[in-house]
Amino acid sequence: MEQPAHGGESAGAAGDAAETLDHPLPEGVRRRVVALVADAFGGLTVAELPAPLRQYARFTPSRRAKFAGTAMAAALESDPLFRQRIGERFKQGRPELAGAVEGGAPPAAADPVDVAAAAYVLRPPGWVKLVAAAGEEALRADAERADEAGRRELERLREELAAARDRSRGETEQLRHDLDAARKEAESLYRKLRSAQSDVKRGEAALRKARGEIEAVRAEAAAQVSAAESESRRLKARLGEVEAALEASRRSAREGRSVEDMRLRLLLDTVLDAAQGLRRELALPPVSTHPADTVDAVEPGRMSPKDIAARALSETDPALLDQLLSLPQTHLVVDGYNVTKTGYPTMPLEKQRLRLLGGLSALAARSGAEVTCVFDGAELAAPVLLAPPRGVRVLFSKPGVTADELIRQLVRAEPPGRPVVVVSTDREVADGVAKAGARPVASALLLKRLSRLS
Repeated sequence: MEQPAHGGESAGAAGDAAETLDHPLPEGVRRRVVALVADAFGGLTVAELPAPLRQYARFTPSRRAKFAGTAMAAALESDPLFRQRIGERFKQGRPELAGAVEGGAPPAAADPVDVAAAAYVLRPPGWVKLVAAAGEEALRADAERADEAGRRELERLREELAAARDRSRGETEQLRHDLDAARKEAESLYRKLRSAQSDVKRGEAALRKARGEIEAVRAEAAAQVSAAESESRRLKARLGEVEAALEASRRSAREGRSVEDMRLRLLLDTVLDAAQGLRRELALPPVSTHPADTVDAVEPGRMSPKDIAARALSETDPALLDQLLSLPQTHLVVDGYNVTKTGYPTMPLEKQRLRLLGGLSALAARSGAEVTCVFDGAELAAPVLLAPPRGVRVLFSKPGVTADELIRQLVRAEPPGRPVVVVSTDREVADGVAKAGARPVASALLLKRLSRLS
């Protein structure tokens, strides 16, 4: 079975020696040959392919043409057996065109590029002329298309030139109209300017007249001010006399009231003594509270979580968290996954939880604060078997409830005035708990504090 193939290979080699291209394939013919080889490629086994092309055996035809086009063209030119196999596949796919090309009478209606590609692969007698004729036909077609495109471009440019001329005439007419309007407006403004100059001259005359009248008024006002100063001095002297008389009258009235004042004081002492006796009789305790004690406020010496911010500490300083936890009855609420995914996001969720809870247990033992760690239940695929560490309350949110909402519920459940510190980098959570009276801190601050415990 291999003997005919070797005979075909010898015939193809003899034909190639007799006829060779003296110039590269036209680009259109080359692309068609590569596409033809890419389509026929899939009908061959891996053993039938040249060694450089075997890596593309599983590619689709379009990917073969894209990535192996140069390699396929080189193999087709240098490997007569591969070219023969491709030719056989082409004959099976397009027998009419293959038969006509091998017979030396390609159909007149056939695409010259297809004829040239078939001739290049099949290599019948006179195939070089077919390829050269296809290249000339392709160049002529490209020239005709370029000529047609040039004519269309020229026509388009002519139309644009005509439109531009029309626009230019319209713009010229509009400019003439605008120029006439501007001239008329300039004449109107010139008349208004002359009228304004006349008004300015009349205004200057009126100003000089007004200045003279002002000087006269100033002189009259100076005379009136001098008269008013004289009258003021006279009234001040009269006022002194009246004040002296009033003081003498007040001394007389005080001396007359001294007897009445003595009688009122004696009556007041009597009432006070009676009230003290009544208090002793009823055994009334002394008053220990006052109305001002019922007003809710922060007394001196008592601190709230918001007061800690006034100590000029950085928001990333672990000492800030120590000060917050040192407040009496502090409740530390931790957004669990927000902290773990900030500090060690690459670890599995189970190890994230265990590492965080271990650090919180040590922190609770060190500070004595109440610690609650909240995890989002949506992250769970099944119930978690977890023994909470000593001193740490562990909560998972219910289905349909986020960890953020559970944290807000915990904050709202605390009585007013109790220090509550919430650890979360989530801006929405921080703003929400701050409105409820809690003190938000960043997750990075807690991570720094826990790193000091390890």
